[in-house]
Amino acid sequence: MTNGTVPERLIGAATELFAAKGFDRVAVQEIVDRAGVTKGAMYHYFGSKDDLLHEIYGSVLRMQTERLEKIASGDGPVAERLHAAAADVIVTSIENFNQAKVYFRSADHLAEDKRLEVRAERRRYHERFRALVEEGQSSGVFRADVPADVAVHHYFGAVHHLGTWYHVDGPLSAEDIARHYADLLMGSLRVA
Repeated sequence: MTNGTVPERLIGAATELFAAKGFDRVAVQEIVDRAGVTKGAMYHYFGSKDDLLHEIYGSVLRMQTERLEKIASGDGPVAERLHAAAADVIVTSIENFNQAKVYFRSADHLAEDKRLEVRAERRRYHERFRALVEEGQSSGVFRADVPADVAVHHYFGAVHHLGTWYHVDGPLSAEDIARHYADLLMGSLRVA
């Protein structure tokens, strides 16, 4: 792995290794060997293996948050925006599957301060997503008898479960899975 900047190579190597073996089974030496750099170079950019784990997930979460904000603040009907947002998180998780899988499996290995930082970032994402549900509920488009928090937690529980069953060579494309997941969410919110 010799293409890219040193930080990109380190993140790429760590992502591959953490996804294949698990965070706790990968030594720093393996990461630097795979990236083709020295330990000194790694510690110049990242203070620890934990910092690499934090950046792996943080980069995906930042990208997903930017995309959600663009979708949520669009002009379309709330049902279309929520469907698009629900599908987008699936597609981007699958397109960045190793990074997402690393987080789903290894988030508990983050140091407390980084775990709290990631939780705060995820909470902001979930709050923006929940605001779409609440907008639809307050306008009568979505059923209001299910608390928005419950709908959001239910949906993201399913999203986080992707890491346990999805395979890139499976029969469904990212777009197919995204459509099914988003359709299920919308069906659960549909006014009877």
